[in-house]
Parts: sequence; C-alpha cells; structure tokens
Amino acid sequence: MKVSNTGGTAMQEKPIKQNHNLILENRKSLSISGITDVDSFDEKEISLYTQLGELKIQGRELHIDAMSVETGDMTITGDIWALIYGDRDKKGPISALGRLFR
Repeated sequence: MKVSNTGGTAMQEKPIKQNHNLILENRKSLSISGITDVDSFDEKEISLYTQLGELKIQGRELHIDAMSVETGDMTITGDIWALIYGDRDKKGPISALGRLFR
C-alpha cells in the first residue's frame, strides 16, 4: 500500500485488484485476464505472471494475438496442451520483456 503526504494529511492509495480469468475454447484459443507481467514466450511455451501467481501455457505453434497493458488481458492461439500454475505468492520481477508491455 502506498502512502503519500499532501498538505499535512496522509492519503492512502489502495492497489487496484483485478480478477484473473481463463477462457479456453477448443484447446485452440485462450483468453486470459489479470496478467501483471510476461516473463518469456516462444512457440512452445508462454511464461507469465497473473494476479494469482505464475502461469505457464504449453503447446505447439503458440502465438500471442493481442495484449492490453491497461487491462492486463491477453489472447493466445495455437495448439494448447497445458496450463500450469506455479507459486501463488510469486508475482515476478519486472523483466526486460515485461517492461516492453508496460
């Protein structure tokens, strides 16, 4: 939580919590919300961080079709084989790749 001091009174800014959802259609199209950072990606694996921790998407011919930095939404197409969640508390450092998406 950030605390800023303006005019002698302390104001608290609450972090904005965003929902994390997945919609997988026919194992070919995946829509994700609540993304906070993208760690790495190639045609076989996309590694990213969500509001609920790390997530790896594995498959073949994976492609990031769209990503919104403002909303944290992403659309992925390809042959999706696995969605693997990692540590819930690991939100991930901001990588160089992640900074490009900010």
